[in-house]
Order: sequence, then structure tokens, then C-alpha cells
Amino acid sequence: MTEGVSKLRDWMFRSITFEADSEHFRKAGIKIGADQSSYERSLMDETLTDYPLETRSKALRMSRLYASIYCFENSIRELIKERLESSFNEEWWTKGVPKKIRGKAEERKEKALENTWLEGENLNVIEFADFGNLTDIIIDKWELFSDLIPSQHWLKQRLDELEQTRNFIAHNRFLLDAEFQRIELYTQDWKKQVGV
Repeated sequence: MTEGVSKLRDWMFRSITFEADSEHFRKAGIKIGADQSSYERSLMDETLTDYPLETRSKALRMSRLYASIYCFENSIRELIKERLESSFNEEWWTKGVPKKIRGKAEERKEKALENTWLEGENLNVIEFADFGNLTDIIIDKWELFSDLIPSQHWLKQRLDELEQTRNFIAHNRFLLDAEFQRIELYTQDWKKQVGV
């Protein structure tokens, strides 16, 4: 047996043994390895350290809302895409989305692609549609969504209010506690009704 094969076999044995031992430690409540959340908190602290304490505190509170709105909005986009694809296959965008909304989103995507210095995924054209247009797309093809959503009024009321809140957050304004609660309530309503 060559020295290289022997070293590889020893390394594999140590790795398997470590993993087995690690599992026993984890079951006993002992943390093994890097704590990702601790590392992320440390990076966040480092990034914000130069700003006043009050500004940092507000930023951290708002980051929770941003994350919630980000997930919520993108789950709606994904739902729309899935429902339209199931009816129109690869023509889901042209047959499922009103022309005015398509034109604006396609124009935005083109601008994003032209600005190659601005990196982003730029994957799917629906990501370039306005949040407010998501309601319009669903209402336009209501028959594809009516089994999930109780009524167009229910949809419009929630998404219109959430759009205002989303825009407030996007412009780095601080929201009061009542708004935090409204966002949580509406996103929970959506998850119960539609799923994620």
C-alpha cells in the first residue's frame, strides 16, 4: 500500500469517527463546529459598529421586517409563476401576464442587464414586475387562483396595505410597532390561506 493511500484511509477513518462522535455530542446538547448564527451576528455587529446605538437598534428591528417582506413577496411571485406555467407552459409570461405589466417588467430587466456593473441574479422577468402588479396579475387570471384565495377583495386589501408598508421599508423609514403587527398578521393570513 502506498503512503498516499494509507494517509487517505487514515483521514477517512478519522473523519467518520469524528462525525460519529460529533453526533453523540450534539444529542447531549454540546455544540460542535462553527456556530453560523453567532458568526452572522458578529459580522452584523462589525458592519454597524460605527453608527449610533439608536440607529443600529432600529436597523436590526427593520431587518426582521425586510426579511419577512422579502420572503412574502417572492413567494407570491413564485406562486404566480407556478400557476401560470401549469396553464400556459413556456408561454406563461406572454399568455398569463397583462401586456402593460409585461412591457414595464421587460424594460426594467433590459436596464438591469445593461447595467452590468450592478450585480444581481436577473433570472426571471417576473422579479421585475412591481409588487402592486402582482395583485393585477392574479385578478386578471382569477380562475387560476380562486381555489386558494377567498376573494379578490381579500387579496387586494392585504396586498395593497403590504405594498405601502413594503415601500416604506424600501425607503429606509422606521415603522411603529402597530405596523410590525399588521405585517405579521397579513403574512400569517396569507400563509394559512395560500401556503408558502
